[in-house]
Amino acid sequence: MKKYLDVLKTVALFRGIEALELLPLLSCLSANRAHYEKGQTIFFSGDQIKQFGIVLSGQVQIVQDDYYGNRSILAEVSQGHLFGESFVYSEIKMLPVSVITSTESEVLFIDCRKLAAPCAKACDFHSRLIQNMLNIISMKNISLTQKIEFVSKRTTREKLLAYLSVEAKKAGSNHFSIPFNRQELADYLFVERSAMSAELSKLRDEGVLKYHKNQFELMVPTC
Repeated sequence: MKKYLDVLKTVALFRGIEALELLPLLSCLSANRAHYEKGQTIFFSGDQIKQFGIVLSGQVQIVQDDYYGNRSILAEVSQGHLFGESFVYSEIKMLPVSVITSTESEVLFIDCRKLAAPCAKACDFHSRLIQNMLNIISMKNISLTQKIEFVSKRTTREKLLAYLSVEAKKAGSNHFSIPFNRQELADYLFVERSAMSAELSKLRDEGVLKYHKNQFELMVPTC
């Protein structure tokens, strides 16, 4: 785990915990690491899970498939971020989503029961971890509200511009990259890929934006 210390220091769950304490902390939590190739499923819809994950490297997606096999991407989880924590603490019996790697990934798993219950050593960090977890879940609720704003827009054009505007603000620049390819972006915004691609071409032709693959530039209005 030493090779991932720089990543672990950025994880919101471990905020306020000294770097020297991280490895003993992970030992106390019985954390375990696993490697996945691109496209592998970490959690299947219908699973009953007791662990949540932290992405040490790579990227994973939270997806939902309907009865007819149509896929929606609910969230993208990048290095240093958690997934599955809301589901393990809600104690639902069956996971309503799947978690799939979108790149080769390394994942750290933590048993939810180990985090919530003080251990025999009476480690001081448990209360800090619980506070941090509450903050993470709260911030994800806010992010979910933001996504609802995207997908509730009436047209594909409005959905695209709302999403790209937020990504530009996050990057602090009108030049930015997004974590999705075209199909993934369509799945994330709940639109048809062909309609979305046509709308992107229109926006480019109108001088609203420029793009190449997952690199975008929102043009500054001249009036």
